[in-house]
Amino acid sequence: MDTHNSQHPQKKDEKQQKRGPDQKFEPGRQFWLNLVVTFMVLLGLTYVFSNFGAAGDEPEPLPLSQVAKDITDELIAKIEIEGDTLLLTYKGDVEDEGHSQTSKKEAGTALSESLANYGVSGEQLRMVEVEVVEESGFRFWFLTLAPFLFPLFFILILMWFLMRQVKGAGMQAFTFGQSKARVIDPADKGQRISFKDVAGAKEAKEELTEIVDFLKNPKKFIDIGARIPKGVLLMGSPGTGKTLLARAVSGEANVPFFSISGSEFVELFVGVGASRVRDLFKMAKKAAPAIIFIDEIDAVGRVRGTGVGGGNDEREQTLNQILVEMDGFEPHEKLIIMAATNRPDVLDPALLRPGRFDRRVTLDLPDRDDREAILNVHARKKPLGEDVNLRTVAERTVGFSGADLQNLMNEGAILAARENRKKITQYDLIRSIEKVMLGPERKSHVLNKREKKITAYHEAGHALVGSVLKHTDPVHKISIISRGRAAGYTLTLPFEDKRMQSKKQFLDDIAKALGGYVAEQLVFGDITTGPSNDLQVLTALARNMVSRWGMSDKFGPRALDSDGAPALFGPSIHDKEYSDKVAAEIDAEVESIIRDAHKRATQVLTEHRKALDAIAAKLVEVETLERDDFEQILILHGIEPKKATEDDEQE
Repeated sequence: MDTHNSQHPQKKDEKQQKRGPDQKFEPGRQFWLNLVVTFMVLLGLTYVFSNFGAAGDEPEPLPLSQVAKDITDELIAKIEIEGDTLLLTYKGDVEDEGHSQTSKKEAGTALSESLANYGVSGEQLRMVEVEVVEESGFRFWFLTLAPFLFPLFFILILMWFLMRQVKGAGMQAFTFGQSKARVIDPADKGQRISFKDVAGAKEAKEELTEIVDFLKNPKKFIDIGARIPKGVLLMGSPGTGKTLLARAVSGEANVPFFSISGSEFVELFVGVGASRVRDLFKMAKKAAPAIIFIDEIDAVGRVRGTGVGGGNDEREQTLNQILVEMDGFEPHEKLIIMAATNRPDVLDPALLRPGRFDRRVTLDLPDRDDREAILNVHARKKPLGEDVNLRTVAERTVGFSGADLQNLMNEGAILAARENRKKITQYDLIRSIEKVMLGPERKSHVLNKREKKITAYHEAGHALVGSVLKHTDPVHKISIISRGRAAGYTLTLPFEDKRMQSKKQFLDDIAKALGGYVAEQLVFGDITTGPSNDLQVLTALARNMVSRWGMSDKFGPRALDSDGAPALFGPSIHDKEYSDKVAAEIDAEVESIIRDAHKRATQVLTEHRKALDAIAAKLVEVETLERDDFEQILILHGIEPKKATEDDEQE
């Protein structure tokens, strides 16, 4: 699959999107809010208890002198003594209720002694019924301890609220060393997947079938003396299904699946990552047979000894602990470690030696049949129209990964829902292909007449050169509708998936990439910024032909640049392995390849100028040309379109 696009200067939008008010409380504000609420509650309760039992409608207690006078006057019938409190019952209470009064005697002094001081004789006191009421134990202790217990109780409540607020910060210090792995239980059918849910990747599934068989029936392997691989490393481009395949292994084996990312081991404090590794392996061994899956293991598994971080580098400490745990397995431990990465070249050699990750499974981009199978999997729960042909969609998605295909089906469903339709049509899927590759249509980006004409000739130049040259892929679509950063694009797709490309194909591709540049020169006598991306791509392709792939007659079969670069500095900074003289010769050879391609593109467009004008005029009129309409224009001007049989003969 190849797309050539033109980029024109875009007007900058001066309006900036303003951020809306944050509706959520910040952690600090939430803490102080809870503190204020707690204080107000305590203040209210204190007020209630301070007024509890306070005198309201109740009469004031009688002074002891008045009690003595009433006894002398023979008005009191009964006295109940409860502690220091006197409950006085006056005569006539049966008929006239409400004559009960309370009073207080001196603490620690007998009632008779207190009354004698006020002139009450023993004879007068004997005429009054006196009853001593003992205080219950519970009430006594409650009244005694309540002033101390209630404040303590509310202080504990306050501390509980405060500790809940700081749990996310200070209290997490006690859980730093615990593993943060997510566990998928085999009994959870909602999250369980199997090999049936993973389309394509036939060879990878065959390799992993042994792992499933070992987890299901380890005795068969142990009896014959076989040792199953302890570690399985899944390698492949992003989106090829590494994580999905690891989950499918656990689903097929019906064992617990412990999933964690390599970056979750690394923390600010040295030793935390190693502690989490120990905790993860401890949990997995208790649940064995089980699978531990470490996604993006290159986050902690990079080559050691680069000089960054010193001897106490947290990442290196974590990697060392992983190595120790993997090498410390028991001989019959039913625990499998799976890891995924798209950068196997940067991993430490100690991780890849036998006894650790000694089984490596490579996942490639899916071919046509695999793409169709993947589309069928993602179309299971989507209502498709009668015109949908997933085989055609698979043919037009060369180079798509499994994640791209899933996104394609989702975008098709979104397009159908946006237009209030109940089923997904073929037109929705075709549009979603371009949306995934190039981005959404920018209908608001309207070109003026001159820019539209320049873009039409630019894309017509790509398409015409690609159609005339023998070793290029056929054109499937031409458009001058802006998508993403491209003002227009030419979509070319091969008849069959290719694993290798030849020198002739590269030379014709460079000439095709120059088709837009040459068309602008021939028609307008000027050059715009449109071909900028084309020039970057073709220059890099020509340099790789010379310095990496041995496709230069001058240098012959020599690889002057390596595919990889030192992991420490990245792919753009590396030492040259040749002299300045050779570098100048490389530049000269690259320039020769590009100039030769420029001449060929100029020759094609000059010879077929009428076809170029016709294609550009049609693009200005309709803005998009599909393959059938484009080939009709070619036939009218004596150019034979490419056919599948011709491509097969080239192969």
